[in-house]
Amino acid sequence: MKPGLFTEREKTALAWAETVTRVADTHVPDETFAAAAAIFEEKELADLTIAIGLMNAFNRLAISLRRAPAHAA
Repeated sequence: MKPGLFTEREKTALAWAETVTRVADTHVPDETFAAAAAIFEEKELADLTIAIGLMNAFNRLAISLRRAPAHAA
């Protein structure tokens, strides 16, 4: 990532989203969890994880059902 483009909190959220999205490959390493838990409170991390899971579910549904984004249709 380009320096200064994202805050530490945003970088941590993006790293968390990546590892949670790729959980089959990453198995959510302890160090990634520790980094996220150091930045986010327990409820914030839970909310972020739920949001990531929901977005992944929506993406999988859209891809499976061949639904293009509205602007692309």
